[in-house]
Parts: sequence; structure tokens; C-alpha cells
Amino acid sequence: MVRSQDDMLTIGKLAEAGGVGVETIRYYQRRGLLAEPERGYHGGVRRYGAQDVRRLRFIRSAQAAGFTLEQIGELLALDARDDRPRARALAREQILVLDRRIAELAAARDALARLARECGGGGAGPCPILTAFEG
Repeated sequence: MVRSQDDMLTIGKLAEAGGVGVETIRYYQRRGLLAEPERGYHGGVRRYGAQDVRRLRFIRSAQAAGFTLEQIGELLALDARDDRPRARALAREQILVLDRRIAELAAARDALARLARECGGGGAGPCPILTAFEG
């Protein structure tokens, strides 16, 4: 990959720009999600640029949307091939996963709210919240 003068970020600065640690950058490189630039002429320091920052932010955003690293790798490959139908299918699959998770969280919230009301009722015996989590 040809690098320009704008590619001035060290791995530490790239990590900072992406809100991750340096080891996360290295992990993404080992997984093939981020390119590992050639070492520079002076001191052998690798330099990263704006495209690397964009790629890292994409990875982090896709993770926040619930995509696995395998799926993110597939999305990146689909982007390179301009395969929008498959990318759209992956997004729809993830929406279903998120909808199920939202339903699970809503049920957990409702159950906890019920336990909090029961605990606040001041009845005799142990707190319903504490007994609910024992079993």
C-alpha cells in the first residue's frame, strides 16, 4: 500500500483516535481487519493515516451494532466487492438479533422493576430482590 505524507500517525495515535488500545490495533491486524503498514525509513516506525482511522472507527461502530469480528471482516470484503445485497442481508440478520436482545432486556427490566416494588412493600421476610438472585 502506498502511503502519503498525510500518514503521520503512530500506532499509539491511531489507537487514541479510534478509542482503543494499541494491543487492540495489533489484534485487528492479526485478524486481517486493519492493514499493517511498512516500517518507515528512519527508525522503522510504522505510520498510519486517515484511511486507517476511518477503518478503525468502522470496526468499532460495527461492533457497537453487535456485529462479530467475523461479520465485520465479511462486511469489509463485501464493501471491496460492492456487494450491497449481501451487506443488506447481514444488516437485516443483525437487526433480528438486536430485536431479540432488546426483548430479553425489556423482560429483565420488567422483572427487576416488579421485584423492586415488592421489596419496597415492606412485607415480612427476606427481600424479594435478594431471594430472586439466589436461585
